[in-house]
Amino acid sequence: MFYYLLKYVVLGPLLRLLFRPRIEGLEHVPTSGAAIIAGNHLSFSDHFLMPAILKRRITFLAKAEYFTGSGVKGRLTAAFFRSAGQIPVDRSGKDAGQAAIREGLGVLGEDELLGIYPEGTRSHDGRLYKGKVGVAVMALKAGVPVVPCAMIGTFEAQPPGKKIPNLRPVTIRFGEPLDFSRYAGMEGEKAVLRAITDEIMYAILTLSGQEYVDRYAAEVKAEEAAAAKERARRFRRLPTR
Repeated sequence: MFYYLLKYVVLGPLLRLLFRPRIEGLEHVPTSGAAIIAGNHLSFSDHFLMPAILKRRITFLAKAEYFTGSGVKGRLTAAFFRSAGQIPVDRSGKDAGQAAIREGLGVLGEDELLGIYPEGTRSHDGRLYKGKVGVAVMALKAGVPVVPCAMIGTFEAQPPGKKIPNLRPVTIRFGEPLDFSRYAGMEGEKAVLRAITDEIMYAILTLSGQEYVDRYAAEVKAEEAAAAKERARRFRRLPTR
């Protein structure tokens, strides 16, 4: 109930006013039955723009940190994300990927739409990064199509670290559903999962026109953070005149 209140009364109209989204290829999203919507992830706003423009309810897997904040603000944030159709997933530890897959399959088992960002995290520089294979595992185990989606302009509207978005139009572009039924029963084959994931990422790349980086975003972020920390350490050690 609260999901549709946010969608049609509170959040949806506000997002449409702020971002004036242009929707392309909406006919590619199934009107019934389970499906995965796999998209790029450029902005915090992505979580809410897609639910606002889709006619069907969509559930996203979101990082658990959004649900574990302390105090009044933390509780309100957690309540908001749950009401907006987000499911918390713990991304730490070796079992994190399996937990995400279980949650995603539960959504698909209810014949609903599941939203997922194969990159696993927001792009920190606007480029598209290598996808993780969890999306392929879910597509094969659930036997559902994958609809590629590209968010265009959301990085410029609300880049990482910016709390108040810029007022500018964005585009949400859906591609034709990808059918991987030819790989049924092969979700245990690493080469197959990699091939499926790469096909999905290529479809997203074709829609978005981003520069592609054949590495995981989390790895690149960690390296850049470490390099920045080292530069700061060296700067502090420079002699002063």
